[in-house]
Amino acid sequence: MAKTYYCWRCKIPVPMLTDEEWAEVQPLVREDIGRIKEHRTATNMALPETIDTLRHESCERYFEITGVRERDPNVLYHHHLASHGRECPECGHLFRTPQASFCANCGFRPVD
Repeated sequence: MAKTYYCWRCKIPVPMLTDEEWAEVQPLVREDIGRIKEHRTATNMALPETIDTLRHESCERYFEITGVRERDPNVLYHHHLASHGRECPECGHLFRTPQASFCANCGFRPVD
């Protein structure tokens, strides 16, 4: 089951997908983004309107896994736990990247 963490890009807590869950969602994200590009090329529709017009399998699967609705498949890329660093022992937020040397939320720096 996906664990909820604060997403610094979305600025809200969201369920982050495990590697196993991401393996189910990632191929769907790629397909959905491809369909968005094709639809925009064919219609000259603006990106926000295209996203709202099409049905996205990746967002449906994310909802099935987490119970949270997303409208844009692209944001699912940063709802993958492995794209973030460890959980901060001080504030509980995730480090922004696996290579991060400190917590951007509270400033905690691990000694190791």
